[in-house]
Amino acid sequence: MKSSWYSTLFGLVFASVVSSVFAANPVVSNVRASQRAGTKLVDIWYDAADSDGDRLTVSVAITDNGTAVPATSLTGNVGAGIAPGAGKRMVWDAGADWSGQFSESVRVSVTADDGTTPVVAGDYMVIDLSGGPSASSYPVSYLNAVPSGGWSDTYKTTKLVMRKIPAGTFTMGGRSTDYPGASDYGLHQVTLAKAFYIGVFEVTQRQWELVMGNRPSWFNNSSYYASRPVEQVSYYDVRENPANSDDSAVDWPGNSAVNATSFMGKLRTKTGLTTFDLPTESQWEYACRAGTTTALNSGKNLTSEWDPCPNMAEVGRYWYNGGSGYSQNGDTSVATAKVGSYLPNAWGLYDMHGNVWEWCLDWYGTYPGAVSDPRGAASGSYRVYRGGGWYYSARYCRSADRSDRWPGGRSGDLGFRAVRTLP
Repeated sequence: MKSSWYSTLFGLVFASVVSSVFAANPVVSNVRASQRAGTKLVDIWYDAADSDGDRLTVSVAITDNGTAVPATSLTGNVGAGIAPGAGKRMVWDAGADWSGQFSESVRVSVTADDGTTPVVAGDYMVIDLSGGPSASSYPVSYLNAVPSGGWSDTYKTTKLVMRKIPAGTFTMGGRSTDYPGASDYGLHQVTLAKAFYIGVFEVTQRQWELVMGNRPSWFNNSSYYASRPVEQVSYYDVRENPANSDDSAVDWPGNSAVNATSFMGKLRTKTGLTTFDLPTESQWEYACRAGTTTALNSGKNLTSEWDPCPNMAEVGRYWYNGGSGYSQNGDTSVATAKVGSYLPNAWGLYDMHGNVWEWCLDWYGTYPGAVSDPRGAASGSYRVYRGGGWYYSARYCRSADRSDRWPGGRSGDLGFRAVRTLP
């Protein structure tokens, strides 16, 4: 690692910039920054070299006295597909991300990755989809903390935010304590050896539209659609070529390739990050539980498997707090809710219970014994989906519940969230 320090006096947004350089292979050097006089735009320059000339994925982290500064409004030589060279430049719109702030010392960290070395990154990864389906790339940036004031609608519509989940071991399956009359089933120990990023929210209709260029969802009222979860999307639409759906040597679990025209295919191409996908079933439950062993990730169990359950009503949309009286053109008081409307879990993930069911990678099959990094059944006819939905009772929305569907199936209560597994 090499470091380069640059400082000068600025007004308006901050007083000085201290620029640090992270070097590996590729190497980033000569980082410098300057605020444009009379504006809240900051120009950031850097040089990037790579010994084998690979295209790079460039990311930026900005901190103020060790505290992460929101920095997602970036344009220029940032994101995927950047050619190595000197004098690379990007522009940070500090007024959009950090309005009204002033600092004596801000550090700008520029990192480049050629796919062979891990990116130095924060707890949150942000993908800027605002360029839409015709964009050549989607810039990727990182945050070390939730922005002041929480996640705005920007992160539910034009930007996709993901949380880093640490590797770990947990007990997967249903407990007899989940609700009155429940029984243990499928309990087994799972170790996930790799950390991964997972969507803080379910992928929304606007995010889908910006990647895919269409609006497939049933609940498509133009006043509310943007921040509602996308639904009416199949496993094929999200990741897989249906022509290969019965061949495990070509598609999961035999191979992690995705169809180039799918959501995951386009996300991989335009970010330059090749491990975007659906979560495995074990990743999904591990992320949902966030260390809990109860029916809900709030640390509470269900008061009833069928009747209105106040504990379930705290953490997600289900039948008894919005499922009845729905219509295609209705608002978010019924049917699907705006993402992030209920309490998050300890890892800051929303709507893991209810709202829409979420596709997982695995074929539906019986649970194994203790296992590390499971990829599910070797073959099957139906793919797993998890989490319950707005149309279902409380028992179907708990952490352990699982169901299955033909991968070409679409429904107004079935969507997904994205994962990026780290090396």
